[in-house]
Amino acid sequence: MEADRKNTERQARPGVEEQRKEAEREAEKTLDKDAISAIEETEKAVNAISSNKSDEAVAALERALGKVDVLLARNAKTARIPVNLEANVIDTAPPDHATIMERALDVAAAVDNQDFPAARVLLHGLISEIRIRTYHLPLSTFPIALKEATRLLEEKKNKEANAVLLTALNTLVAVDRVMPIPVLLAREALHKAQSEQGRDKNAAQKSLEAARNELRRAKDLGYAGKDPEYAALNNEISKLEKQLTDNEDLTAAFSKLKDRLAAFLKRQSEHQRS
Repeated sequence: MEADRKNTERQARPGVEEQRKEAEREAEKTLDKDAISAIEETEKAVNAISSNKSDEAVAALERALGKVDVLLARNAKTARIPVNLEANVIDTAPPDHATIMERALDVAAAVDNQDFPAARVLLHGLISEIRIRTYHLPLSTFPIALKEATRLLEEKKNKEANAVLLTALNTLVAVDRVMPIPVLLAREALHKAQSEQGRDKNAAQKSLEAARNELRRAKDLGYAGKDPEYAALNNEISKLEKQLTDNEDLTAAFSKLKDRLAAFLKRQSEHQRS
């Protein structure tokens, strides 16, 4: 079973990386050029202050405020605007159910003991995901910081102005979306099972079992772990296994299951955490 899982994972890795690139491309489309420009002008102001060029710093802040005014006019009902992103594959989770459950118990014990540093380390070992982190400029506070820094510069309080700007730049809002790698691997295992079912039913059965195991792993790792869709997907896989044994036409069954799994993955990957 473990060898089958590793084989499926090795074959799916290129798919995981391609999915990461695709997610990154889609996220990049949401970045706002005016917001990015406002950040860049603010960084120029910080550099100018460090070089004792107050006039250049004030000019940069005026340009940044101009960009922010455009953003406020265009996004009156929006609290934050995306300006930067990271898209990373993080896969530190154990491969098997028993080890995941053991580590989860260790996390619970650490939390009960209020040993949160240990809990954080343990939780980091329960991650298997593509994480898209987008940094947002907060429209409610950023222009206030720019105006305050400008005032301080005019009062020759360069050190204080620099501190205000650095704080503003370091308080961008981070918003995460994640795509569980085990669900991606389950999807690849289903594709593999469908391609195998006409020529090697035993291989197709193993691939379906691999899909089931990856879905269980996603559930164990807490990716919407209480979602009833896991049970529904497992039932659909069981039906496919029986139909495979009965030599039935599985085209419609595979299509239905793949669509259901794709919808489940989409729902999970659209959930935002900030």
